[in-house]
Amino acid sequence: MAVGRTVSEDIRPERGYRGRDRRAAQPYPMMRRKRRRIWRRRSIRRRARLIAILMAIALGMAGLAYLLRGGEPPVDPAVALRNAATALQAGNYHAAHDLARRASVAAPRSRAAQMTLARTSLLLEEGVTAEAALDRAIAAGVPVADTLAMRAEARLLLGNPAGAQEAVAQMPAARDAEMIRIAAKVRAAQTNGGGAYRATLQQLAAAKPDDAAIWTDLGRSRFGAGDVAGATEAASRAAALAPADPRALTLRGEIVRARYGLTAALPWFRQALGRDPYYHPALIQYAATLGDLGRAGDALAATRTALVSLPGSPEAFYLQAVIAARAKRYGLAEQLLQLTGGALAQRPATAMLEGVVAYAQGRPQRAVRAWGRLVGMQPMNIAARQLLAAAQIGIGDRAAALATLRPMLSRPDADGYALRLAVMALAGGSDSAAMVDRAQSGTRGDSTIFRPDRPLAELTQAAAGEPTDPTYALGVIRGLASQGNWGAAAARAQALVRAAPGAPAAQLAYGDILALSGRSAEAVAPYARAANLTFDEPTMLRLIDGQIRAAKPRDAAVALGLYISQNPQSVAARRLLGEWQLRNGDWDAAIELLEGLRDQLSSRDVVLLRDLALAYAGAGDGVVARRYGAAAYRLAPMNPEVADAYGVALAAAGEAEGARQLFDKALSLSPGNPVVIAHRDAL
Repeated sequence: MAVGRTVSEDIRPERGYRGRDRRAAQPYPMMRRKRRRIWRRRSIRRRARLIAILMAIALGMAGLAYLLRGGEPPVDPAVALRNAATALQAGNYHAAHDLARRASVAAPRSRAAQMTLARTSLLLEEGVTAEAALDRAIAAGVPVADTLAMRAEARLLLGNPAGAQEAVAQMPAARDAEMIRIAAKVRAAQTNGGGAYRATLQQLAAAKPDDAAIWTDLGRSRFGAGDVAGATEAASRAAALAPADPRALTLRGEIVRARYGLTAALPWFRQALGRDPYYHPALIQYAATLGDLGRAGDALAATRTALVSLPGSPEAFYLQAVIAARAKRYGLAEQLLQLTGGALAQRPATAMLEGVVAYAQGRPQRAVRAWGRLVGMQPMNIAARQLLAAAQIGIGDRAAALATLRPMLSRPDADGYALRLAVMALAGGSDSAAMVDRAQSGTRGDSTIFRPDRPLAELTQAAAGEPTDPTYALGVIRGLASQGNWGAAAARAQALVRAAPGAPAAQLAYGDILALSGRSAEAVAPYARAANLTFDEPTMLRLIDGQIRAAKPRDAAVALGLYISQNPQSVAARRLLGEWQLRNGDWDAAIELLEGLRDQLSSRDVVLLRDLALAYAGAGDGVVARRYGAAAYRLAPMNPEVADAYGVALAAAGEAEGARQLFDKALSLSPGNPVVIAHRDAL
């Protein structure tokens, strides 16, 4: 309403306004109309309301029909199948599966639609959907023989090898390549005969060299058996034949990650996801790689997409639990592990994570169960044994802790943490004094071969059944070496290298035998071949150690730099780099690197504390150097290197007399040590 106008003015019609509205402004306008016109206007309104009601009903019925059809508009089955074929060719499994599903709903009696749906369901590892589609295909007239290969594969996906074998048994004697491949896969699943399966795939690949699916399966089988070179060849062939296939691209990424490192693998996983953004295996591998690179946010995003692709994915929940544990959100990590439903319980990484989460939450009993399971799966895992022993001490089972530690304590290269755990487990027993002295000295002897837990004859018999599988032969080599039979062990390792030249484990075994028998320079060559096959952390450490012993420091530096560029979160590689920085006097860089490690590792790591004391002393910060030196000395007062580092820290803090006493002690523990002598003479 305009300001300054009365109500009557506000409703007064404008001058010159004509028609019905002007008459409406006059007093009692209805008295000027006839009853007939009033009835006609009411009739029009009623008809309009009736039409509106009918339209609403029609829309409601249409919406109901839409919902009953699954919320999808009607499709032309033929068009949908053509589009599904195009999507498959482009590598978009999910789009092809969705189109095939729509075609099967629109034309449930269509053989082509049901068979396409079954095929795409297998690509997405949806065994239930595949079997249902095959049942409908048979009902529509598809011969049973044409469905048997897919039926067997679907039942394998459902964890039903007996049902898969039943389908194989019905296959005709004259089988096509697909039937032969699936029959071999079923047989391998029942007998654990991977060698026979690979042999069948190799024969099929020779007979059908342009079949990318066969090459992909062959690459996956070789990779699982440790034949990295053979897996690389097969995966490269598959990716060349089917450059849009997410399966081949994902396998290629996994192999590249094993051979060259985390960063190098990312483009392959991105290629696979560029073809099918919801391809679950690629999403899981991509997320795991990003997580190991320290890119937690990107990894979390990939796991969320994986849960959209496969609701309830155990792998996605496990990776989210890892991310949560790294962020020290252990309650959330435990909840996420529970969501896996135990599907990954037999994986060593899952057992490790369960133990870490339980121990961090003050539940050592639960940690004992988890880490006990891990040690059962990996009896030579030193870190797992140390964690299990710590948890056993936490619940008061010191005898069990000593039993867990015994394989390490019997070795001259037992580390300080294992020795300190042994001291805690003995707790004043008859052997505790000797163990305390050993732990406080902090000195480590040379590495030796782990003794196998099975008799040599039994190991030899097992290896005879799988002559090209390094897993079995390694036990024999270790058994021979543990008995001091270096010649026979070296000969056996050479035979394994000849039988499986593409297996890095074979090269490492040969290099280890050479190194442990005093032929360190000769060990560099097999270590280098192993690193060319898989540049993981154990291989990197062996190669660099061999290169340093062979007086090739430049080669060692190149190898370390290459490894860190691909694996920037590696603790072992960063520790080694920190030692080199200290040796070269690069104090600031060493401090930055070592402080980052201290945030990640325990503050009771003697070597790390010692190195930090030296780094701060070299940088001229005696106050901080003294603090770190004292902390290391409290943990290992009989270690000459620790005493020397503490002396260097005191000297940097201006405490010359205390430094001199520590240097004298270090020399008494390590007479003639040139490093300690140089530090003492510099006072």
